[in-house]
Amino acid sequence: MDPLKLVELMEEEGKKRNAPVFLHNSSLEPWQILIATVLSARTRDEQTAKASENMFSKAKSLDEIAEMELDEIERLIKPVGFYKVKAKRIKAIAEILKGKKFPETIEELLALPGVGRKTANIVLAYMGKPAIAVDTHVHRIANRLGIVNTKKPEQTEEELKKIFPVELWGRVNSAFVGFGQTVCLPRNPKCDECPLNGFCKSSNLKKDF
Repeated sequence: MDPLKLVELMEEEGKKRNAPVFLHNSSLEPWQILIATVLSARTRDEQTAKASENMFSKAKSLDEIAEMELDEIERLIKPVGFYKVKAKRIKAIAEILKGKKFPETIEELLALPGVGRKTANIVLAYMGKPAIAVDTHVHRIANRLGIVNTKKPEQTEEELKKIFPVELWGRVNSAFVGFGQTVCLPRNPKCDECPLNGFCKSSNLKKDF
């Protein structure tokens, strides 16, 4: 399938079904995307959204987070898994970046506590930098569709960079995530409602596309 058409179909389904990734991310600042992504690790989307809402209603900048007590951060983000560990990382990130220009390279982002390649790429893509962020949705769906055959997210990232032209890289994560949140679910995917069921190697409805 044409890469642009694939991204457009996923975006259309995700937006039509009010996928959280499109509802919550559009008005956020890069620092908020960074904190929300740190919160999202090993946590359901709904819990991440609630914790992020709590955090951003209280703190309007990284400088404000840096001044917060650790136990207050813990209380605000308690809906997410491993909230005590994440609270320490968030406060450390805020203290490191307090009063400084927000990072604009993957090297700068990877140097922050608790920030891995997925998180760094999500932030960079949101900022309009050429990056493909591979989270569980992207890794699962890309393999389920059969457009890649990989074991690790890092491998998926490299393969997707070969498939999608660089001008589409920034849209890949949100398109796949929105699609994964609403149609191509981890369990019981909605194959009978999926516009890609004729293309997907895993669909029991597969036919000529």
